Order: sequence, then C-alpha cells, then structure tokens
Amino acid sequence: MINKLKFWKTSKEDSALEDRILALKELPIPKHIAIIMDGNGRWAKKRALPRIAGHHEGMKRVRRITRFASKLGIEVLTLYAFSTENWKRPKNEVEYLMKLPGEFLGTFLPELMEENVRVKMMGYKDKLPDHTQNAVEKAIRDTEHNNGLILNFALNYGSRDEIVRAVKNIIHDVKNGKINEKAITEDNFSEYLMTQDLRDPDLLIRTSGEIRLSNFMLWQLAYTEFFFSDVLWPDFSEEHLIEAIEVYQQRSRRYGGLKGEGEEE
Repeated sequence: MINKLKFWKTSKEDSALEDRILALKELPIPKHIAIIMDGNGRWAKKRALPRIAGHHEGMKRVRRITRFASKLGIEVLTLYAFSTENWKRPKNEVEYLMKLPGEFLGTFLPELMEENVRVKMMGYKDKLPDHTQNAVEKAIRDTEHNNGLILNFALNYGSRDEIVRAVKNIIHDVKNGKINEKAITEDNFSEYLMTQDLRDPDLLIRTSGEIRLSNFMLWQLAYTEFFFSDVLWPDFSEEHLIEAIEVYQQRSRRYGGLKGEGEEE
C-alpha cells in the first residue's frame, strides 16, 4: 500500500511538473541563461561534510540542470564554474575543483552527445592544469558538430580582466590599422569579448542567497534580468529553474525604453 501511494504521489508530481513546462512554453523562454552556482561549501558544512563533498554534489546538479535546460529548448546555458579569484582557496580544494571537469565530462560526455549538446568554455585555459585543459578540449572537440544547447563553462574566468584584455586588443588593432578608433561601437567591442559568438544572457540566476555579480559577465549582463535564490546550488532543482523562468516571463524587458518598446517578440 505504501509503495502504491508513493508511486501515485510521484506520478502526480511529475504530471504537475509537465503542466508547468507546457505553460512555460506558451511564453518566450530565455534563450541564454547564466548561473552563478553558489553554496556548495555551505551545503557540505550543514551536513558536517568536507567542502569537496559539496562540490561533488554540485557537479551532479549541473548534469540534471543541463538535461532539463535542453528539454526546455534553452539555447545557451553558461555556468560560472571557477573564477580567477578562486585560486585563493585552500590548495586541496582548488586541486579537487580542477579534477571535476575531467570527472564530469568523462562520465557525462556520451549523454551530452546523445542530447546534441555542444560544449564551450570561456576563461583562460593556459593557467589550468594539463589534465583539466585536456578534458575540456576533448569535450569541445567531440561536441563541436552538435547544434542543440550550448553548455558554456566559465572556467578560470574574470570579467574585469576580460574587459581590460579587450581594450588592449582594440588598441593593438587600431595601431595596426585593422580598425578605425572612430568606428568603435558597443557592438564591435563585444566582438573582442569571450562571448563574441554568443548572445548576451537573458536571465542570470545566482543561488545561495548572495546578491552580487562576483566579477561575472559585467559587460554582457547590462540588460539581463536577475533572479536570486536562497537555495544552495546542490539543492537547486528543475522546479527552481522553472520558478526563475516564470518570474522572468512576468517581467517587461524595456532596454531603457518605454513599455512595449524593445521587448522580445
């Protein structure tokens, strides 16, 4: 009797989730979602576990949310996996974090291929350990012909440094006659950023109750809708992603204009 009741409850919950998904698709879905995945350490601490246990659990959450984002028809999912400031963390934690891409992509790659997901990375590869670089480059290479969801990892990424490097590259190109300084616009400035072939995020999600950007996509988030959740990343579920999108769909994106002007079609 207990098993039947549990099955009925699960089936009812699944049905309710499918109804919410159908309702979501009646309205514009954000094409590019960026997530600051925060709270792995606090998740572990609450359970008297080492911090690396939280990172391991967070990695499994990436897998679930990626699959679900693909199901929803989201075009780009950018995940803030490791910032340029994260090198300041304890050595053993950093070493574990550098092993995660290999572990994650090694086990998840066949499923990414099946889901038609394309892996990309933005950040500075040259400072990553060889085993981390190799794992990421293999995933990028193996999925380069897929044309479904783009899973974009921000790995060893910092937005201020990205912008400074963009300015330096523009100065270099101006000096070498590749671009006229009078012709520099917001659009061609964006071409010097790591997201040059991606649209700007429509929705930013940050978990764990923190309300800051932490040097993440400062240029690209100029007109992005923000959603801050108190849920720790390892507990962030498909229902929480739906909630974030539902809130996004209730907002009016005016891009500095009046209501009705510049909104998504």
